[in-house]
Amino acid sequence: MIELDCAIDAGTFHLEVRAKLDAEVVAVLGPSGSGKSTLLEAIAGLRPAQGTIRVGGERLDGRPPEQRRVGWVPQDVALFPHLDVRANIAFGARLPAPRIAQIVEILELAALLDRDPDTLSGGERQRVGLARALAADPRVLLLDEPLAAVDVVHRTRIVPWLIAIRPGVPILHVTHDLGEAAALATHALILREGRVHAQGPVERTLTAAYAVVPDLALDNVITGEVRADGLFHVADGALAVPRGATPGVAAYAISADEIMLATKRPEGLSARNVLEARVLAIDGIDAHDAIVRVSALGHELRAKLTDAAIDELSLAADAPVFLVMKSHALRRVR
Repeated sequence: MIELDCAIDAGTFHLEVRAKLDAEVVAVLGPSGSGKSTLLEAIAGLRPAQGTIRVGGERLDGRPPEQRRVGWVPQDVALFPHLDVRANIAFGARLPAPRIAQIVEILELAALLDRDPDTLSGGERQRVGLARALAADPRVLLLDEPLAAVDVVHRTRIVPWLIAIRPGVPILHVTHDLGEAAALATHALILREGRVHAQGPVERTLTAAYAVVPDLALDNVITGEVRADGLFHVADGALAVPRGATPGVAAYAISADEIMLATKRPEGLSARNVLEARVLAIDGIDAHDAIVRVSALGHELRAKLTDAAIDELSLAADAPVFLVMKSHALRRVR
């Protein structure tokens, strides 16, 4: 349980957060400048805050950063430039050596242990920062977009692993990736202009986030199960996904830009997924584009269309449509 009842002044910006986050993984979302990073810095003790900050019933406010036992992975990672990777990971470590070795192996850092930070790529630096934070056996883990610079191959490996190691360690995870949030989090906290806009279970709260950060809606997340037939089975059907998918419970994300809509069932397409759907609503983004929300596969999905396309198709709420998705446009996030 993370309990926040605090106010933070950061120059001309004022942040007030009152929230009880009774979840192991909380996605923190909101527009740029809404206070996401400022909140994490206050919990870590890097910014002064008025009020109370509790983790697991224990107050952290008023303590210096080194006494809070907080795992902190900021956007810029902030590795020690005079230490190699091995020494960076070992700095402040509380876990036994075998556990640290496991972290190094899973994050694929063994070949980098003797390297200096200035020789690493952005993604490598972020993986080292994550390993250092985990090695300290923190009571809470604060992640400020830790996967932003990590390549897709490593990201798909790290996200499931973070899910596996999360028991007992609350995680606040700042991200702009809706698929990442849905895959990692069980709870979401939405900030807007220095205030809490919404909080609650991730499935409900991420939908509410669209009104605040329209770009978040450009990723659709579909949950279901990959079965032995190689198809991704969901509530009301199945989808073709890229070959080689490992069977089991899974979540796939697809950008709203990758979804096409048609008023008649299309024929002669290379796309393998053609689904019956119904328009729920149309939300304008700007003078040229809009998000069409549709119901399909037991999910609410969003397609980004131009206003001209919406007019040509005469789309309106409750209209029946066909939704078209290429299998390779679906990327597994869990």
